Amino acid sequence: MERKKLMLGNEAIAQGLLENGCAIATSYPGTPASEILASLVRIKRKNSLPVHAQWAVNEKVAFEIAYAGCMAGLRTAVSMKQVGLNVASDPLMSAAYMGAKGGFIVISADDPGPHSSQTEQDSRLMAMMAKIPVLDPDSPAQAKEMISIAYELSETFEIPVMLRPATRVCHSRQDIRAENFGSFEKKADFKKDPARWAATPKFRFRLHTELEKKLEKIAAFKKTAPVKLNKKAVAGKAVIVSGVASAHAREIMKDLGLWNKIPVFQVIQPYPLHRNFISSVCKNYDEILIIEETMPVIEMQIADRLRVKGKQNGFVPGVGEILPEAIEEMLCDFAGLKSKKMTVQQQPGRRPTLCAGCPHRASFFAIKKAAPKGIYTSDIGCYTLGLNLGAVDTVLCMGAAISQAEGFYHAYKNERKKPDIVATIGDSTFFHAGIPALIDAVVQNVHFTLVILDNRTTAMTGNQPTPASGFGASGEKLESVDMEALVRGCGVKFCKTGDPCKIREFIPLVKEAVQYAKDNGPAVVIARHPCLIGRKKEEDQAKKIYVRITDACEGCKYCIRHFECPAIIFDNDKKRAEIDSLLCSGCGVCIHVCPKKAIVVKLTAS
Repeated sequence: MERKKLMLGNEAIAQGLLENGCAIATSYPGTPASEILASLVRIKRKNSLPVHAQWAVNEKVAFEIAYAGCMAGLRTAVSMKQVGLNVASDPLMSAAYMGAKGGFIVISADDPGPHSSQTEQDSRLMAMMAKIPVLDPDSPAQAKEMISIAYELSETFEIPVMLRPATRVCHSRQDIRAENFGSFEKKADFKKDPARWAATPKFRFRLHTELEKKLEKIAAFKKTAPVKLNKKAVAGKAVIVSGVASAHAREIMKDLGLWNKIPVFQVIQPYPLHRNFISSVCKNYDEILIIEETMPVIEMQIADRLRVKGKQNGFVPGVGEILPEAIEEMLCDFAGLKSKKMTVQQQPGRRPTLCAGCPHRASFFAIKKAAPKGIYTSDIGCYTLGLNLGAVDTVLCMGAAISQAEGFYHAYKNERKKPDIVATIGDSTFFHAGIPALIDAVVQNVHFTLVILDNRTTAMTGNQPTPASGFGASGEKLESVDMEALVRGCGVKFCKTGDPCKIREFIPLVKEAVQYAKDNGPAVVIARHPCLIGRKKEEDQAKKIYVRITDACEGCKYCIRHFECPAIIFDNDKKRAEIDSLLCSGCGVCIHVCPKKAIVVKLTAS
């Protein structure tokens, strides 16, 4: 009997992996990819499937674990967001040469826009650089279907295969047919072959030659060939679409009455583009419109600038998502129709801010008190919103807070007046990419303060465990890493832990660290307080401090400008601050923020 369920795109991908017998699935959390492993874990636990699922310490480690599983002949997969693929790029490039034994899928979720990323880079270009095939789904259903194709492609040609769902695929929902799960009976069987698996440069040259031959065959693989979506359409011009743009273009062309007039080809394998398809479209069509996000990957391979309209000649936008209204305008222009020139009214919104009661807010307030004229380097996480508090000056990539702090130290080292340098990094990010940078800072005796914002979870991406959590992706009990011991193991002599929500004790601690760093070298403060989202309701009620604002408030807005808690609002009629009791988490930190002492403890909760 056919079973259908409304699934998130990432859930559909997880379902596809399990239906196709994925034995090892690894990941490092990052939007828009986080729910892939989380969904896989939920499905495998519900159905008692013998699958190893793991949140790894970073994307490189996740890739290498899954890749070793495929070397042993099992079907495996690794998932990450597009900037995570940068971290995994080293093993990716090498794995392309060595190839795969069991099927191996690299899922890299792209974020055109970008909505929640440092860049809107196109993972298809990374596949092109690594010389591995990439599949580009247009919907959750097609993403699930492509898992089967990807495994077949990987095993047929012994090569890693990339699946590249974009945000609109990962985070949209669709009715998905749930099939029976695959077989997990295959046993690991690693065949030693040093010339392949441990190849020296001489053998790598041979492997590269073999890889080029594989790509030629993959460019003729029938199951991944471009598909003509509207069989009856015949014209002297054609439209080529890929990914999410395919879904938009289908609907818009039907609305415009163009569906039976202009041929539309969907490319599901943007690289390597099928050779016969390239020669066919160039031979049969005088004008070709190519719509793809975000880089001209298909367009570069067709490379006929006289007949192609796309990104390289400015016909298609070169940055950002290609929204439906933009596609409609392009299609009208291409077909010679009058465009409606649709405009979408952007509504002003409230800027993102840390949650009410977030311990990071207290940490940033303490940092500003301890080093008011400092340089504040920071990192990737929800604490990046310290920008709003004036406590974040730089954000580059995972782990860069520490490296950039070192860079600023060397830049100012010979100046008479040296600024205090305070770096902030989350606990998960510290484990991910901060440790090598901290070791380097210790070796170079960099005079800076590092505040590790330890909220005991990977908060921004959905509260996944960290190496210090003591449990894994499936809730299984694991070893817990001692962060203080790890920091001292890096060679740091000053390492102290404090609770940022106990602000009166925490500010002096940060001041002590800043002073130590000024005279001696690296100082580390671990700001430890659990994220509110992971706490139990009973615990919240037991610890909640009810506050009110007295008539001592003069409406100076100091609490709003320097603390920016969503629960503190300004009443324009009364010209004073008020507490929104529905938003207030009861952390009580604001009591110590007001310079007029106008925020006090309520005697009752009413």
